[in-house]
Amino acid sequence: METVKTVYLGELRTEATHIQSGSKIITDAPTDNHGRGEYFSPTDLLATALGSCMLTIAGISANTHGFSVDGATVSTAKLMGTNPRRVVEVIVELTFPNNGYSAKERAIIEKSVRECPVANSLHPDLKQSISFIFKE
Repeated sequence: METVKTVYLGELRTEATHIQSGSKIITDAPTDNHGRGEYFSPTDLLATALGSCMLTIAGISANTHGFSVDGATVSTAKLMGTNPRRVVEVIVELTFPNNGYSAKERAIIEKSVRECPVANSLHPDLKQSISFIFKE
């Protein structure tokens, strides 16, 4: 069953439509690869998917164990390599609000984040640098 339908709009731009919801995402080639950089690039979406997945899985685990990660944020950066051109590292910094997390809750968060499906789907050669900040 189709999940996303993507159309090439020309000028290195695409429009992807999520079939179930109708939500749309436009992508643009980055400025360092012949594009205008006016929207997310496909490789930006890869980094975004990883960070979003990690927050989602942390939320599921928190709900399961009776605490909240509401207000948590993630910052992602990607490093590009050449020959072939590819993402060689995604840097993920997860910041959790001052919720008085116990050591057990922090461990649940850290373990669950590292097991998100996107992280597990990426090639092992893609370095995933993950850091956690728990505000006090």
